[in-house]
Amino acid sequence: MEEPGQLKRAFIDATAGSISGAISRTVTSPLDVIKIRFQVQLEPTSSFALLSKNVYGASKYTGMIQASKDIFREEGFSGFWRGNVPALLMVMPYTAIQFMVLHKVKTFASGSSKSEDHIHLSPYLSFMSGALAGCAATVGSYPFDLLRTILASQGEPKIYPNMRAAFVDIMNTRGFRGLYAGLSPTLVEIIPYAGLQFGTYDTFKRWTMAWNIRGLSDPTHAEESLSSFQLFLCGLAAGSCAKAVCHPLDVVKKRFQIEGLQRHPRYGARVEAKAYRNMYDALSRIMRTEGWAGLYKGIVPSIVKAAPAGAVTFVAYESRKSRDSDGIYSLNKL
Repeated sequence: MEEPGQLKRAFIDATAGSISGAISRTVTSPLDVIKIRFQVQLEPTSSFALLSKNVYGASKYTGMIQASKDIFREEGFSGFWRGNVPALLMVMPYTAIQFMVLHKVKTFASGSSKSEDHIHLSPYLSFMSGALAGCAATVGSYPFDLLRTILASQGEPKIYPNMRAAFVDIMNTRGFRGLYAGLSPTLVEIIPYAGLQFGTYDTFKRWTMAWNIRGLSDPTHAEESLSSFQLFLCGLAAGSCAKAVCHPLDVVKKRFQIEGLQRHPRYGARVEAKAYRNMYDALSRIMRTEGWAGLYKGIVPSIVKAAPAGAVTFVAYESRKSRDSDGIYSLNKL
């Protein structure tokens, strides 16, 4: 039986997570829109890549500054917030499901519903609890993620005037399964992303502690010598490394999400229906036709958007070690 205090805390944490997630989504929406435009563009997205053979034709976007100017000129200020409504709607079920599943799994693993007992779980069980919670939350909120990508990827003139029009078209052309296009690479990305974040963060933290030990007379207090700024830098580096390694899966996910959907010719070639058989086929085809650069389209705005947020989360996590580390696992959705 859940204790009233635990249920109240879970509700408060979920609500706080939803509000902070909504604010973060809204503030970083311009970077998200640029990232998505890069990821779904089959043509090269950098001047360097344009030097190579381009099998698709002229590129619409070739850099962050150029893309920002084009979006503002053609779509106005509101163009940077395309798809923000489904993005905000995604935050609420994602956060609620994540906290609920995480608490349930940790309760099952520890045999207690008390958060103070969850702290004593092994790193392995803690990580697996977070991974399962992330997977469950992703499945529960995924249709909103897909709608966000579709609306953010279109420019002017709009193919879909609103979220309802996009939803109706997906149901008519793809059916219910279409709402979960690209789910496989998303779920595959969660575990290595979280693992790399924790692993690289601990590595950078150890290196920083070793550096600090040189000026300490008592090495036993090395961890206490780490400043918030140093923890922030460690989190920033960890988030950047995790994004760099897992970004190709995010590109594949976006391609599956817009596969076969309408796209105005001025934005370049579109991803045709059933262009990729599966995740492995998508990776190999992108690699073959677009090169390594194709797998990393949108990596710069992705890191600029997500890495600082991840760093802040790690600093917050360190400052409240006596409590659950539930919030860490929501980084994958940033």
